[in-house]
Amino acid sequence: MSDTAPGGGAAPVTLVTGGSTGIGAAAVHRLLARGHRVTATARREANLQRLAAEADAGERLLTVPGDAGDAADVAEAVTRTVKTFGRLDHIVANAGFSTHDTLADGDPAAWREMVLTNVLGPILLIQAALPALRETRGRIVLVGSVAGVKNTPGNVYSVTKWAVTGLAENTRQLVTGDGIGVTLIAPGRVDSPFWDSRGERPPGPALSSDRIAETIVWALSQPPGTDINTLVVRPTGQAV
Repeated sequence: MSDTAPGGGAAPVTLVTGGSTGIGAAAVHRLLARGHRVTATARREANLQRLAAEADAGERLLTVPGDAGDAADVAEAVTRTVKTFGRLDHIVANAGFSTHDTLADGDPAAWREMVLTNVLGPILLIQAALPALRETRGRIVLVGSVAGVKNTPGNVYSVTKWAVTGLAENTRQLVTGDGIGVTLIAPGRVDSPFWDSRGERPPGPALSSDRIAETIVWALSQPPGTDINTLVVRPTGQAV
């Protein structure tokens, strides 16, 4: 396994949750292309196997099936990453989904799963990864949403992403003294599997998953001493 990045130096190690499809998978591919060693987690092992086949990165890609909202699964992913690669430089808390309903007509059982994934998931990942990130003075990227900076009527998904927005600043204040950077990336409309459970993507302009992945890599690639805290990324023409 190569532990050297192109141009020399230790190859960074990045863990991406929800890494098998959409923004997460695009981020995995871009990070591998930049010389990172990557751990990708997701609930569905078949999707992770497909990701590994597409990436063809050999031992530079570790796939770990698990639930982003389960503390034991998250801890296992971090432990396996450090054991396999010897370090952990960055985490990307990307796992999340929407029930595409409202407070007036939604299913509370589905909300519970969404809150566990979208809100508890990033919290668990940060807690599990902090000891390793303190050693490497690494970076944390939280994938939020425009829905977490602008409310829409009765949108429960929006509530979860407002929580992620708060978590980003809460975490930044906790870890900035350790030299750890924290970036909230809040995408607007993205053409991705996020919309599959809705049936179709709403009309209007949309960004590709790869464009948001490019933003993630840019945030992780900032030089030491630079902490990019909030990036709201909409497609041109999206008004809200």
